[in-house]
Amino acid sequence: MIMLLVVIYIVFISLGLPDSVFGVAWPVLHKELGIAESFASVYSIIVGISTSGVSVVAGKLLRKFGTGRVTLFSIMLTVLGLFGMSFAPNIVVMIIFAVILGYGAGAIDTGLNNFISLHYKAQHMNWLHCFWGVGVTLSPIIMSHFLKEGSSWRFGYRAIGAIQAAILIIVICTFSLWKKAEKLPVNEQAESEEKEKSALEILKGKGVVPSILSLAFYCSMEFLIGTWGASYLVHIFALSPSDASKMVSLYFGGIMLGRFISGFLAMKLKDNMLIRIGTCTCILGILILLIPLGKISIFGLLLIGIGFGPIFPSTLHSVPERFGKKYSADIIGFHMFGAYAIGFGVQLVFGYIATSTTFIIMPFVLVSLAFCMLLSSETAIKGCHI
Repeated sequence: MIMLLVVIYIVFISLGLPDSVFGVAWPVLHKELGIAESFASVYSIIVGISTSGVSVVAGKLLRKFGTGRVTLFSIMLTVLGLFGMSFAPNIVVMIIFAVILGYGAGAIDTGLNNFISLHYKAQHMNWLHCFWGVGVTLSPIIMSHFLKEGSSWRFGYRAIGAIQAAILIIVICTFSLWKKAEKLPVNEQAESEEKEKSALEILKGKGVVPSILSLAFYCSMEFLIGTWGASYLVHIFALSPSDASKMVSLYFGGIMLGRFISGFLAMKLKDNMLIRIGTCTCILGILILLIPLGKISIFGLLLIGIGFGPIFPSTLHSVPERFGKKYSADIIGFHMFGAYAIGFGVQLVFGYIATSTTFIIMPFVLVSLAFCMLLSSETAIKGCHI
């Protein structure tokens, strides 16, 4: 199982690689394809729907084919998507391959999160998502290298596609490890004798919907800062766009650091406590961002990121304990769908309101979402009696 864990860590790097490459390439890409710069938001919605949509059916796919096969096929889709996008002659073809990429990423995300929550301890879930951060960080560096050298953005996509292909080969060579791991008993006997439940019946389980909402409120905050954090700093702190981008990197660095630290804390603390600590930490960071301390307030972003660190992985890792193991893949899939759907919705609404009024509302929106997240999480915990 240790060797398989190493493979899963590597696969999660591959999950992070495509997530940030589009944003770096877009300033050049949209000019070459003759598309308005604002079209990026439409593209993001299409990819988000693709990624979240497959999460809804991921549970059935995982039970039928197993995590190993789903992971293998999904990485094939991401490789196809990346290389296809690099050869796309227009935005229509690019979106088609982006949808393929989204399907692959969504299936991997749900499958591996469920697999780790069933077979490994909580610290690995936190460190696993830290490795996703490695992929997200590497991707812009690779793309910026090609753009700096005067090469086309297409070569950046192909380079990342080649890395994905190498990871695919690793998964193929270690496929027997997945078969052995999936033979381990993880379902309670009582659960295995139950009649297959429908999606609606699963959602009616005690605490399921509040748990989904808690992750959705979290992702709303994460997406909001990721998309509009730099704009907030430009408008409120009068930073240049380049300086604002550098300061937002504090936030992403904080998430990685938070997940690394949480991995060690998870050896002593349960998921529920890690979620509470993370939520309180991020609220403190939001308050620092809100207090008029000049540019010192900007370091609240670092604290927000650190607080965010354990929330996403701990929420997903707690699913089998909260709701049982048989339908954990389905419930994690519903969590992913709710997170993307509501998260993107909140981000879009906030962007429309803030650009039409003022970005000063951002910390107030964030703290409101944080309290909604905490209330939903505690309601889920109470409903599950854990």
